[in-house]
Amino acid sequence: MPTPSPRRSEDLAHLLTRAERLAARLLQGALEEHGCTLDAWRVLSLLSDGEGHPMTAVAEEAFLPPATLTKLVDHLVDQNLVHRRIDPLDRRRILAHLTPRGATYWRRVDRDVRTRWPALSGGDGDEELLRGLLLRLVDELDGAAAESSV
Repeated sequence: MPTPSPRRSEDLAHLLTRAERLAARLLQGALEEHGCTLDAWRVLSLLSDGEGHPMTAVAEEAFLPPATLTKLVDHLVDQNLVHRRIDPLDRRRILAHLTPRGATYWRRVDRDVRTRWPALSGGDGDEELLRGLLLRLVDELDGAAAESSV
């Protein structure tokens, strides 16, 4: 007699965790072919907008502690994908930027990731709907976190 498959939880926290882990696994598969890690991809993704970003903002956006980010950015600098510059408006801050090589690398990796990302629907707006719902959830959770820290 076959073993019944476990019932999937419909708990929101469980579903979010499962979706994040499945997405990370899918992304990592595409990234590994380029020698890129998920953490590096998050950093490169942020820097791909062409703006310089303070290291503190990069750490927050990449979900990395500052010391871990510094090691990762050092590695990306060694690969000539990222460079750091002193912020001309605040000389105490360091801004991270993509190098031209980094921008080319980012476009190649991003193109591959996008071709592998499963379409959520046949173009009927589900991706935008999901993005909007997730942004709303993040805003609400950020607000709740801010209130609880007061």
